[in-house]
Amino acid sequence: MHAPITYSEPGGRRSLLEERPMRPPIIGKIRPGIKVLTKAAREKPEAVRIHDAGLARGESFERIAAEITRATGIKMPMVPKNVPWFTCRVSDFANPALAEDIVQRYGEDRNDGNGHRLWRFPVVFAFDDWLSNMPNQLVAWTHSGRQYFSEYGSDGRRYCKMYAPPVRDARANRAKRMWGGRTIILRQDEDVPDGICDPQECPQYQGGHCNLSASFYFAVPCATGLGLIEMPTTSIYVLQKAHAAMQTVAMARGRLVGVKFWMSKQEVEISRIDDGGKPVRQMQWLITLDAEIDIAALLDGSDRTVPAMELATQPADAQEGERRAGPHDVDDLVHDSDVGDGPSLPAHNAGAEPPPEDDDLESQYRDLVARLELDSDEGALQLKAFAAATFGRGWSKRRHDVRQFVKELRTALANPLAFREQVAAIAADVLP
Repeated sequence: MHAPITYSEPGGRRSLLEERPMRPPIIGKIRPGIKVLTKAAREKPEAVRIHDAGLARGESFERIAAEITRATGIKMPMVPKNVPWFTCRVSDFANPALAEDIVQRYGEDRNDGNGHRLWRFPVVFAFDDWLSNMPNQLVAWTHSGRQYFSEYGSDGRRYCKMYAPPVRDARANRAKRMWGGRTIILRQDEDVPDGICDPQECPQYQGGHCNLSASFYFAVPCATGLGLIEMPTTSIYVLQKAHAAMQTVAMARGRLVGVKFWMSKQEVEISRIDDGGKPVRQMQWLITLDAEIDIAALLDGSDRTVPAMELATQPADAQEGERRAGPHDVDDLVHDSDVGDGPSLPAHNAGAEPPPEDDDLESQYRDLVARLELDSDEGALQLKAFAAATFGRGWSKRRHDVRQFVKELRTALANPLAFREQVAAIAADVLP
């Protein structure tokens, strides 16, 4: 009998889709600010009418600006404006009801004349790598798309890249069709002869045409949809503060997935260089990340880390075991007893009688590890790292965490391969 085919079996590429880098699907966009009419557009009654009507319909600023340009000929009718709230419009979501639900669920009216706005809302990141949660680069845009953009090479240096000019097909008398997207090459011209991205020497950056382009990718709790939500930003201060917040949580907890952050705005004083070359300071609303977690508890291991994903299917014997097991607190744990090469399991006080369902934790653990095919030296090391990342430091001294770990091992029997891959992935992030 052949083994069942799964979508997580290891191996090489099997599809044309797997030849290209995978990107998470985007179901909507929350914007960090708004756009307002320029002075020239405000002087045109038609532009004001289109603007007000578009806002009333909940259209995106890009669509409103494009319609004003078509009607009035003004090339840039709208400019960004920094405000203390976020913009969540129905036109920016594949499912308009999702935007309305986010605003109704997390928005509030602060009685300041701005109405019901999205001031603060929770987010959950999908990756443990901070750079995957907020990718960023320097980009010079044109009306047809990216002209130049920065990418880091294997040597750690930042390079200026561009798309290769299309190659003409002499027989077809047209440009050759490109498989897998446009070819990316190193920029090498009179301005950037060596391809190194140096903003101080780049004419596009100095002319204001090349700037930082970044986005946050996250999920919002209770907002259903198969994909992530994007929030663009062009502020290096925002990225620095968000990076510091993610790194703090990652160092204390071991990972980012599963932590509920809160995204809001804070008015801070920033410095910049004016056109005359003098440093000036100004107040600006910046996106901030915060998390309602006890960092001290995470550092000393007394807080249990919640796994990012729970296996939904539980075998019958696991459910039966849950019905038999009851809540027992063990206060007097005096030493650890190593179970083979796996995680350490706590022992009761010598004078105390162990609960009936806990007297064979060691044998249960050995049996489950063997059935999950993790009883090798490498598997034991990965399990140790997985348990520490999942339950926090000192987990083996807390019997309720040990019972929960054994329970999760039993639940994993529903899909051993998926569990092994999850353990290996978490261990790879934790182990040196």
